[in-house]
Amino acid sequence: MLARLGTTALVGLTAHPVGVEVDVGRGLPSITVVGLGDAAVLQARDRIRAAFGNQGFSWPDRRITVSLPPSDLPKHGSGFDLPIAIALLAATGAVPVEALDGLWAVGELGLAGDLRRVRGVLSAALAARGRAARLVVPAANLPEASLVDGVEVRGAHSLAEVAAWLGGRTELALPGPAEAAPPAAVEDLADVRGQPLARRALEVAAAGGHNLLMIGPPGAGKTMLARRLPGLLPDLDADEMLEVTQVHSAAGLLADGARLVRARPFRAPHHGISVPGLVGGGARVPRPGEVTLAHLGVLFLDELAEFPRAALEALRQPLEDGQVTVARAGASVRFPARFALVAAANPCPCGYAGDPARPCRCTAEQLRRYERKLSGPLLDRIDLHVHVVRVQAAELAGMTAGEPSAPLRARVAAAHARQRARGSRGNARLPTAGLAAACRLAPPAARVLSRAADGMGLTARAYHRTLRVARTVADLAGADRVEEDHVLEALGLRAVPLAVAPPGVPA
Repeated sequence: MLARLGTTALVGLTAHPVGVEVDVGRGLPSITVVGLGDAAVLQARDRIRAAFGNQGFSWPDRRITVSLPPSDLPKHGSGFDLPIAIALLAATGAVPVEALDGLWAVGELGLAGDLRRVRGVLSAALAARGRAARLVVPAANLPEASLVDGVEVRGAHSLAEVAAWLGGRTELALPGPAEAAPPAAVEDLADVRGQPLARRALEVAAAGGHNLLMIGPPGAGKTMLARRLPGLLPDLDADEMLEVTQVHSAAGLLADGARLVRARPFRAPHHGISVPGLVGGGARVPRPGEVTLAHLGVLFLDELAEFPRAALEALRQPLEDGQVTVARAGASVRFPARFALVAAANPCPCGYAGDPARPCRCTAEQLRRYERKLSGPLLDRIDLHVHVVRVQAAELAGMTAGEPSAPLRARVAAAHARQRARGSRGNARLPTAGLAAACRLAPPAARVLSRAADGMGLTARAYHRTLRVARTVADLAGADRVEEDHVLEALGLRAVPLAVAPPGVPA
């Protein structure tokens, strides 16, 4: 007997519809799985056979053929266990074949027949919308699957529960009422003493979505500042929450029972990360990397110059386009990667170039090698370069708390509202073709920017990025036109070199 139902194959963040066909016919007892499945798919037959025995179902002593069309689409992971098991139950007469009409299923089977969560269920629910009447998932995946309207979602704890539901003997769990997520803990800028320039750079970065590089000696507070940027950003809207949740679902980062991800991501990978770990990759079908996991949030790269050169160069496309394309033998996948980059670096290998309290021990050659670790094209894509000075202990004791995050967040929200009124989702992403209209320069501002571009040797990209920063400064000031002081501040936030030569050593 032949039985069919639907499921999905996750490629990147997209779940592609896949059929599941199981035929139980004449021949020597065996089970064959065809359809370009990986090792986890082929091992499903062993998990399903053990689950059948432990759930009280009879295993057919006949030839079983499992097909997963389309046959040219790679299938990966253990999410095919449940649909294959359901089709096999129908093909052997344990459940009615007609009960599979309009049914899709995703889930992994344990040897005892229990259902375990799998990644990418939110993407599967999006794919099932409009194509399936019902979708069965593990109970742990039910909250995320229920975020999609237009498909009836049911959650089960075991294969026996699914069989009883298909036989009309019981009901499977429906999604419960949405529970309000507890507010995410955010770190406050009031904890930061001093650092007026770095604080202003954080405000500008948050207001326009600009990339920021902080250069300073160890212990100056670069990491402390970076971790407070998410507290300045506006809340995610409903569509953005769904985007972020889909990314985390596909990466397998959602906890059991998790619904929407409501907080902006903050990712801080170690400097030993590989290129695939940073931008995405994998042996056959790519998986999202840190730039995608930071989508619509913040990617913090501490000790920037210590990251592998190849990994940093791979950041060029996502920084420019807001997405990254990863091609492998099995598939070519495009991942979203619209994040704010915050990077921190020491001014030199020893970390103390320019520090008034501790002399730098680096030679001129060491400084030159250090500068060469970061390419010009990469630094060109970072809008804000600021120097962070180390605050002395005596000064720390006498300083009052800095301005808290709340008023800065209010100014950032007002700047974002001005950008939305112009039809923009962030000045950093303004297309070059629309810069002239969005960034109307007063004549003195235009002259200053033109002279600075020649004097500082700005590339065309750096010129346009400086103009976008000036537009953000004007938005924070509530100005409709970009004035001279806005341009001067934007130029001042970009003027710090990576290395500072110690006294008596030519740079």
